[in-house]
Amino acid sequence: MHKRLRTTGRLTATLAAAALALTACASDDLAAEGEGSDSPSANGGGPLTIATQNFPEANLVTAMYDALLTDAGFDVTVNAVDTRDVYMSEIPGDVQVVPEYVGGVVDFLSDGTEVAAADTDEALAQAEPLLEEKGVTFLEPSEATSQNAYFVTQEFSEAEGVTTLSDLEGESVVLAAAPDCTDRPDCEGGLTDTYGIDVTELLPLGYASPQTYEAVISGEAQVGQTGTLDGTLEEQGLVLLEDDRGIQPAQNLVPMVSTEFLEANPAVQEPLEQLMAALDNETLAELLVRVSVDRETPEAVAEDFLTQEGLL
Repeated sequence: MHKRLRTTGRLTATLAAAALALTACASDDLAAEGEGSDSPSANGGGPLTIATQNFPEANLVTAMYDALLTDAGFDVTVNAVDTRDVYMSEIPGDVQVVPEYVGGVVDFLSDGTEVAAADTDEALAQAEPLLEEKGVTFLEPSEATSQNAYFVTQEFSEAEGVTTLSDLEGESVVLAAAPDCTDRPDCEGGLTDTYGIDVTELLPLGYASPQTYEAVISGEAQVGQTGTLDGTLEEQGLVLLEDDRGIQPAQNLVPMVSTEFLEANPAVQEPLEQLMAALDNETLAELLVRVSVDRETPEAVAEDFLTQEGLL
């Protein structure tokens, strides 16, 4: 996805005395040229790459980032990838902005040695030294939070009496999930260590992907991975299991920006923080239904929401 930079410029010339007309015009033309050029540090502008994970919620939020930053004058390119580790090696660098989740970044940057707290303020405090070392900055996070969640079929839930993850303690299951689920404390690692579930096989079919849903519906897997805001489960005959032992960290939506890029381009901050303030769980869940159930495009839903909120 690539959008052209929209720039505006005005040439203002003030003629003084007739004897100095040529000199005045030349001076004013130079001044006007400086005013009309969109300096990245002043007004926003120039190329900007957003990287994102490729699942419905991330695609929707990324479409919002794209629309807002394009409107702010940036020439935006979006790269959607399967897992976080792909773009983490490119920010700072080829990637400047990433729609992220607080706890996920803490877990990744600590290389699994630190488990993000369930409390948002505590998780942000954990993130601070990790972000500084990485050369990235969190903008103000949203109150909207989207955590990993796990589902089974309605039939399995009723037949086995399974409504919480702890109901699967001691059971052997095949798990359909994101490729980076292995050993993560909020994914396979937590299911195994905290809940005592024997994950005999992990099918790397994606987070909340059609393939993951189908694997569970068909019986190829017993448990699938999605997010807590997934509004598609009921119509597919699927049931979300309660995380009753709390393996999920604070996963507030948060813009992550290259610190160097942010310092040179402060215009990136305000529109993204205004978006974060406009989102909550109820709103984001409703918007996701429009994408995942009603099959509207993320771009159309994003533009409609941003326009209604007065952000575009």
